[in-house]
Amino acid sequence: MINNSKLPGWMVVVLRILIGALFIYAGATKAITPLRFATDIANFHLLPWVAAMPLAFYLPWFEIVCGAALLLSRLHRGAIFILLTLTFVFILALTSARIRGIDISCGCFGHAARDLSFGSHLLLNVAVLAVLLFLWQAGFRRPRA
Repeated sequence: MINNSKLPGWMVVVLRILIGALFIYAGATKAITPLRFATDIANFHLLPWVAAMPLAFYLPWFEIVCGAALLLSRLHRGAIFILLTLTFVFILALTSARIRGIDISCGCFGHAARDLSFGSHLLLNVAVLAVLLFLWQAGFRRPRA
């Protein structure tokens, strides 16, 4: 684990802003096309359509709210926990689909990332998970003025 006592406080703030903005962007790209996102969810063959539909309508807004919480430093520990959980579950779903031979078009960033390979999607999500774990461990100590 990284010893964050040696890292400057501004670095933690920058990472929090980047991850918050990333989840706001990811949520927004899915929120504007919920039916397409429902299809992306259903393509994983883990949930029935009747569960994918409500998830496709609510999950993007959940990501947006959690991303905003990181940007605004409101309820950030809860937001980090939720985003850690969502990212971990997505990595499991992505890996499961790959193991089962399902060639999916990942819905993590809407259709903006359609051309990324499985490895690129997995690497991106593992990197996000690592930053979220770091932020959780860092405890969001604010830099002193």
